[in-house]
Amino acid sequence: MGLSSAVNYKHIFSQAIERLHSEGRYRVFIDILRNKGAYPNARCFHGHNGPKPITVWCSNDYLAMGQHPKVVAAMEEALHDVGAGSGGTRNIGGNTHYHVDLENELADLHGKEAALLFTSGYVSNEATLSTLAKLLPGCVIFSDELNHASMIAGIRNSGCEKRVWRHNDLDHLRELLAAEDPETPKLIAFESVYSMDGDIAPIAEICDLADEYNAITYCDEVHAVGMYGPRGGGITDRDAVADRVTIIEGTLGKAFGVMGGYIAADKMIIDCIRSYAPGFIFTTSLSPVLVAGVLASVRHLKQSSVEREGQQAAAAKLKELMREAGLPVMNSVTHIVPLLVGDPVKAKKISDILLAEYGVYVQPINYPTVPRGTERLRFTPGPAHSEEMMRDLVAALVEIWDRMEMELQKAA
Repeated sequence: MGLSSAVNYKHIFSQAIERLHSEGRYRVFIDILRNKGAYPNARCFHGHNGPKPITVWCSNDYLAMGQHPKVVAAMEEALHDVGAGSGGTRNIGGNTHYHVDLENELADLHGKEAALLFTSGYVSNEATLSTLAKLLPGCVIFSDELNHASMIAGIRNSGCEKRVWRHNDLDHLRELLAAEDPETPKLIAFESVYSMDGDIAPIAEICDLADEYNAITYCDEVHAVGMYGPRGGGITDRDAVADRVTIIEGTLGKAFGVMGGYIAADKMIIDCIRSYAPGFIFTTSLSPVLVAGVLASVRHLKQSSVEREGQQAAAAKLKELMREAGLPVMNSVTHIVPLLVGDPVKAKKISDILLAEYGVYVQPINYPTVPRGTERLRFTPGPAHSEEMMRDLVAALVEIWDRMEMELQKAA
């Protein structure tokens, strides 16, 4: 074969990027630094004029625990006590006492016998779901259609059969469960809070179906842990159903404000995942500095509801102000405040104007994260966002809507 038929790799890659640009889906990462102790204030390195002050409206550090004095102090203390890294995998030098303490704390948070730490929520989902299904002969996984990409990856990598049920549709889930052989191992995978629409799964009813059809349940609580329940155990804590869910998965990088992921379940299941999951076995464990920060955060939020209450109040207030102004805020019963745009190019342009002219940082959410035609801006107001900030934000959005000749909704 001559050189004339050689593959033009550069052309293939450039075309792939160009497709994203043409569809308005090319992702731009904004270069920012948060101001410790002053969240949601930050600095943005945008252009050539040095850092400019901005207000962050899209952080998943929902309760600003990444800025909390207890968390920062715990991390500083750990750094000076044991140094920076963990030293290896959990099996080889990386199983510090911080890790053991945090797993005990997380098991207690969810009323489970044990817990297992991972380097991120994505890894905990992918590793657990893929491993679990491989251990269950002939397992069929029943997955809510809006499950996160990490859950989908875990299900795909398990190699088992899957059935996708319509979002939160219990009748459809029942229909799919009833169609399987009663002897077939079944796993129902779903989230508690769905992070793009801000709706909640009917967990008790899903558990009823699991009991009826002898299935085990896997609930992703990443957008709810720390945020709901008397001790921050999530929706399963709020609704007192944690004992009915087989495996609860959560993150340490959102409401808890640091980094990492975990699962909580009975000792046997945790031991199986610990012993079989490559995503756990063959990766360096979280730095003890990070774990120390999470430990302080989890312990604080078990005792304090002030942050949760402030966050819920802020979300309710922003939704109210947006509706009053005629902005198309989507229905959400949680802390997520999604503002519908419906076009990827416009969503990106609105985000750019907000940052450049108003010092407001919110990222556009486009396909494939959300379905085409439902592109949006996703706001996550926290306890430190003041009403004045919210009113300034709404005024900016109304001005941009008018500038771009987009229609506001008439108040009911």
